[in-house]
Amino acid sequence: MRSLMDRCCSRCTHSPQTPCQDYILCRRDGPLCHDDPDCQEQRRQWLQIHFPPPGSPRKRVLVCGGLTCGAAGSFSLAELLEQAVQASGLEDRVLITTVGCMGLCEEGPLALVLPEEILYSRLRPEDVTAIVEEHLRDGKPVERCLLRSEEGQVYPTISQVPFYRKQQRTVLKRCGRINPEEVAEYVATGGYRALTTALRSLTPGEVIEEIKKSGLRGRGGAGFPTGKKWESASRVPSNKRYVVCNADEGDPGAFMDRALLEGDPHAVIEGMILCGYAIGSDEGYIYVRAEYPLAVKRLRLAIQQAYAVGLLGNNILGSGFSFHLHISEGAGAFVCGESTALMASIEGNRGIPRIKIPRSTEKGLFGQPTVLNNVETFANIPLIINHGSQWYSSIGTRGSKGTKIFALSGKVKHTGLVEVPMGTTLRELIFDIGGGIKGNKAFKALQIGGPSGGCIPEDMLHLPIDYESLTGAGAMMGSGSVVVMDEDNCMVNTARFFLSFTERESCGKCTPCREGTKQMLSILERITKGEGSPSDLSLLEFLGQVVKSTAFCGLGTSAPNPVLTTLRFFRSEYLQHVVEKRCPAGECVSLRRFVIQPDKCVGCGACAYVCPVKAIKGEKKQPHRIDEEVCVKCGRCAEICRFHAVQRV
Repeated sequence: MRSLMDRCCSRCTHSPQTPCQDYILCRRDGPLCHDDPDCQEQRRQWLQIHFPPPGSPRKRVLVCGGLTCGAAGSFSLAELLEQAVQASGLEDRVLITTVGCMGLCEEGPLALVLPEEILYSRLRPEDVTAIVEEHLRDGKPVERCLLRSEEGQVYPTISQVPFYRKQQRTVLKRCGRINPEEVAEYVATGGYRALTTALRSLTPGEVIEEIKKSGLRGRGGAGFPTGKKWESASRVPSNKRYVVCNADEGDPGAFMDRALLEGDPHAVIEGMILCGYAIGSDEGYIYVRAEYPLAVKRLRLAIQQAYAVGLLGNNILGSGFSFHLHISEGAGAFVCGESTALMASIEGNRGIPRIKIPRSTEKGLFGQPTVLNNVETFANIPLIINHGSQWYSSIGTRGSKGTKIFALSGKVKHTGLVEVPMGTTLRELIFDIGGGIKGNKAFKALQIGGPSGGCIPEDMLHLPIDYESLTGAGAMMGSGSVVVMDEDNCMVNTARFFLSFTERESCGKCTPCREGTKQMLSILERITKGEGSPSDLSLLEFLGQVVKSTAFCGLGTSAPNPVLTTLRFFRSEYLQHVVEKRCPAGECVSLRRFVIQPDKCVGCGACAYVCPVKAIKGEKKQPHRIDEEVCVKCGRCAEICRFHAVQRV
C-alpha cells in the first residue's frame, strides 16, 4: 500500500522530498493522486481502511492515547487488541490505531469503534477478547463495556453521550480521530489545504486581513487580537522575522496544549507556517515543556514528515516561500510562559521577563520582530483560512469569537478536555457538559484561568465564557484550566495553595512579586493554622492590590487573583477562620476538632484501634472520649466509625 511518502502516481516524476502540487491539492479525495487509475483504486482502499464509511464491513478501533487513558493502560490495551485481531484472522478487516485525547478522561481507557461510532469506556485487559470476538468479528457490541450514567442509562454511540452534546469541537475535530503520527491522515482529513490555498491564492496581506476579520484573539491568556499582532510584526522593517509557539503549559490542572500537540500536531505546524507566510518569516520555534515527552516525540515526527513531503523547508510547494521549524525544550519554569522570558530561554539565557517596550513584534527573539502565539491560537488559523473569516466570526460573542478549549477537573463528575463556543455559560460548562458535582454535593466555586485566575461563586455561574465577563468578575480566561470545588473545599486553603504555587515560581526579578507574594502567603498560612486576626484580611487586600498594580510581568500582576476573589466572594469563610478559629470545610488541619457523641458511641473500640497517637480512651462497650491535647486531628476515627458517633466540629 502506497503512503504519502511515496510518489503520488506511477506517472509522477517528483520525488517524495519535492512532491508535485497536484498531489497536495487532491488530498480532499485521499492522500493519493487522482489522475492515475491505479492510484484511484489504492486511494479507495486506503480510505475504506482508515476512514470506513457507514455500512462498511471494515472496522477501525481508535484507542485513546491521551494523558489519563495512557496512564490507565491504554497503550498496552492497543497492543492486546492488535494481537487479538491477528489471532482471530481479522487483520485484513480491522485496523487498531492509538490516537490523541478523546476528551472524556474520567471514563478512560476509551476506545471508539468505527464506522458505528460505538464508544467503550473503562476498558480492562480482560475485555479485549470479547470486543474482538463479539463485536469486531460478529458485529455485536459488548454491552458491559459501553458507557453508562450513574443511573444506569447506556450510551452506545459517542453522539449520544451528554458530555459531547453541547460541545462544538472544531479545533479538537481531529483529536481522538486520526493517527497523530501519520501525516497522511492529517492530509486526508483536509490538512494543509489552508496552506495550499494561501500560497496559491492569497497574498500575505490578505492572510493577515482574513485573520483580523475573523476576530480571533490569543488563547494564551490576555486575549490580544491575533491579526493585529501579525500586522504589527509584518510592518516592522527587517530582513529577519520569527514565529514562536508558546507550548510551555505550566498551570496546575491544564492539559489543553499538551492534548493538541499529542493528538493533532500538524494543525499547529500548519498554523505556524501560515503565520510565517503572512508576516514574511522563514523560521519558527516551538517552545515546549520537556515534561511532555509524548508531545515532544510526536512534534519531532510531525516536523520530519512535513519536511519529507515538502511542506516545510525551502520553496514550499514551488511557491518560492521557505519556512524552517525548530523545537526548543523548556525546563519547566512557570515564568517561561511569559513571552519575553520564553524568548530569553530560547536564546540560551535565564528565563526572566524584560520590559515590553519595544514590543516583541518590533524587537523579540534574537532582537528581531517576532510573533508569539500559543498552541491553540495557531491551531485555529487553518480553520479560518479554510472556512473563511465570516464563518469563524459567526461563532461566539461580539467581542470573543470562535471556540475555547478547557481542561475540566476537580469535583466534577466528568473531567476532561472540552471545547465550547465563546458565550457558553459557566453553568452549562459545569452541569450540562461536566455532569454536575461528584456525589451530588453542593457546588461551592470554580477556579478558572490557572493559578493566577480567580475563584467564582455559584451565583455568578450565569456568566458567559468570554474575556470581558471573566475579567470583570476578577478572574481571567487564561490558558483554559477550570478546577471545580464543592462544599468540602476550604476557600482560604484554596487561595493559599494557588498563591504558594505562584510564589514558588516567581523569578524574583521584581520586589512586588518576590516579596509581596511571600508576605501574602505567610499571612494565609497563619490564618489556616488558626493564628490569624481580622486585621490580616485588610492587610491581604492591600498587599494584593499593591502586587497587582506594581509587579513587573503578567505572572506577578495576576498572582493575587485567587486571594482577592476569595476575599470578595467568600469573606465569611475568612472570618470563621480568624474569629471563630474553625474551618467549616475541615480542610485546615490545625482548625479541626473531633468529638465523640456519647449517645451514639457503642464502645466498639474501632476508633481507638486506628488512632495513630492513642488519643482515644474508654472501656469496652462504654462511650469513648478523645484527648484533644494528644489528638493530631487526622480524622481516621471519623472515617472508621460505623455509627457516626465521631463528629468534626
